[in-house]
Amino acid sequence: MNTGTLIGSLIFAAVLVVAIGLVFGLMMRGWRRRARQQAELIGDLPGVPDEVGAAAGTLRGIYVGCTVSPAWNNRITAGDLGYRSTAVLTRYPAGMLLKRTAAQPIWMPHESITAVRTERAMAGKVAGRDSILAIRWRLPSGVEIDIGFRADNRDDYHCWLEGWLEPRTEDVA
Repeated sequence: MNTGTLIGSLIFAAVLVVAIGLVFGLMMRGWRRRARQQAELIGDLPGVPDEVGAAAGTLRGIYVGCTVSPAWNNRITAGDLGYRSTAVLTRYPAGMLLKRTAAQPIWMPHESITAVRTERAMAGKVAGRDSILAIRWRLPSGVEIDIGFRADNRDDYHCWLEGWLEPRTEDVA
């Protein structure tokens, strides 16, 4: 290789590295801007109450992510909602609790849950037919979001889908 070819190759490599760095920088800038916009839209999530009752069911699996309802691919990036993690979903009479690894737990009050269904894709994750448990609920800000959860044992989904909006004892009395 002669000197001219070597210098040309080094210049090309340097331009390529700068271009790749620029693309990644623009992607990160877009992610942060989207997170700021969504943080204003979402507001604060409800905290876990002191009394939730006895657990009615538990699923272990992966928290897939959150999307702004009804778009399955409009992923929420605000706070720690945009990161997948292992999680445990527990159903209580007062609502559902999603405990995520290395992230804040998500409490979904019973009266805020509007639908529980299965999906094949959510938040950029295509997992197969009826493999993601999607929980649609209304935030205190009024925005509806879907939370995606993929259980280790998807045979237990039928228990979560049937009668999820049954009246609680305190609602009937």
